[in-house]
Amino acid sequence: MTSPAFDFSPSEPAASPLGATMPCNIEAEQALLGVMLYDNAAYERLTDRLQARHFYEPFHQHLFTVLEDYIRRGQLAEPILIAERFKKDPAFEELGGIRYLADLVDRAPPGANAPAYARTIYDLALRRDLIRIGGDIAVSATGDAERPARDQIEIAEQQLFSLAETGGASQGFVPFATALHGAVEMAAEAFQCDGGLAGISTGLIDLDRQLGGLHPSDLLILAGRPSMGKSALAANIAFHVARNYAYDIQPDGSKKTANGGVVAFFSLEMSAEQLAMRLLAEVSGVPSDKLRKGEIDQSEFGRIRDAALEIQESPLFIDDTGGLSIAKLVARCRRLKRTAGLDLVVVDYLQLVVGSDLGANANRVQEVSQITQSLKALAKELSIPVLALAQLSRQVENREDKKPQLSDLRESGSIEQDADAVMFVYREEYYLGRAEPREGTPEHLTWQEEMDKVAGLADVIIGKQRHGPIGTVRLHFNADLTKFGNLAREGRYEQH
Repeated sequence: MTSPAFDFSPSEPAASPLGATMPCNIEAEQALLGVMLYDNAAYERLTDRLQARHFYEPFHQHLFTVLEDYIRRGQLAEPILIAERFKKDPAFEELGGIRYLADLVDRAPPGANAPAYARTIYDLALRRDLIRIGGDIAVSATGDAERPARDQIEIAEQQLFSLAETGGASQGFVPFATALHGAVEMAAEAFQCDGGLAGISTGLIDLDRQLGGLHPSDLLILAGRPSMGKSALAANIAFHVARNYAYDIQPDGSKKTANGGVVAFFSLEMSAEQLAMRLLAEVSGVPSDKLRKGEIDQSEFGRIRDAALEIQESPLFIDDTGGLSIAKLVARCRRLKRTAGLDLVVVDYLQLVVGSDLGANANRVQEVSQITQSLKALAKELSIPVLALAQLSRQVENREDKKPQLSDLRESGSIEQDADAVMFVYREEYYLGRAEPREGTPEHLTWQEEMDKVAGLADVIIGKQRHGPIGTVRLHFNADLTKFGNLAREGRYEQH
């Protein structure tokens, strides 16, 4: 018996802002939904990128959502069972009710064609979004004279990046069920680590234990006074992540990071060569001051050469542009994400980044607030951790207890508010070494005993953490190599 033709007359495709009709393929949508109703297992062959919002017909969006819900819960999704979910949907009755679902099944093409239909639907959805974004750009450029052109470019670039990465422009509201599904997936990944890290490892065992690794969408602030070693610690972490980079090839040919990651390091204070010199010293074990002065022998030069060969393939990208604006920093991160991938951004340091034009009456606090908000937005947009270094105010030096605290952050309000974690690097050895009494005195003996206790030690004080406890992590610090390492003893950190 020949099944009846579809009783479905979709409205004409809506006109785009540029005058053309919106591209869509209703027949492809019907075919894919029919395959899924006929064989629920076909859903597993679809790309993860395809979502309900990619369907053009609103009822098809609803139907795809219901099918996903049933299949993910392991329930049979067929016309009679799912019809109950559409009783209050006027479009369902207009299309013929359960007869329409039955027709989709009757006319379902072979299941092997499902991925092809899914790609067609996804591609057409991207084209519709491109048309909308193009229309928005045209309208904004001609009608919004008050918004600077640079701001319009930034908005357009953000929309295009979001479209390229997620298959959709700004989504607005997300159903709680969608957010809950993502949270369960995150918990499952952490569970599968079997007590290991769910985030990116810093290479420092105790810091990883306290933070749980570096997590996507987090803005982490690493602050300290000059000479505390914050740049060295950031470089150590960045290099460890890049050095351990490994990836898996996905079915669509894309790369998914399995370990470590691709790192962007914005070095606004040091040159790329200076940063590379530090990393060479760390890997080769040859002190960086000897490298700079050329005071090395043949054996040490061999170690340097071997270290360079070992680390040259690490996906660590350095940008040492001075006075870089936050808009350019964000744009370069998006570009790197698209071309090479990106798993971690390091900014050394926050106060050297230049804010966008805020007007003649703007002050430095407003500028820093804009920068921290932009970095947090970047972390969320690219779904990566952002580690930003920050200078502390001089009031630390005026206290007897030199251990830093949140109030010591320059322009502390915005930095503390926007950060998911705030860490301070503190080395008592540095301050104690500058208070050496005269040799031969009883005070000098006492001082020497104190120096012996703190020599080669550094504290990372976690003053704020949204997702975990605060506390102090103790690390080893090698000043010659500007290298932080793990302490080979128990009781490494104190819980607060």
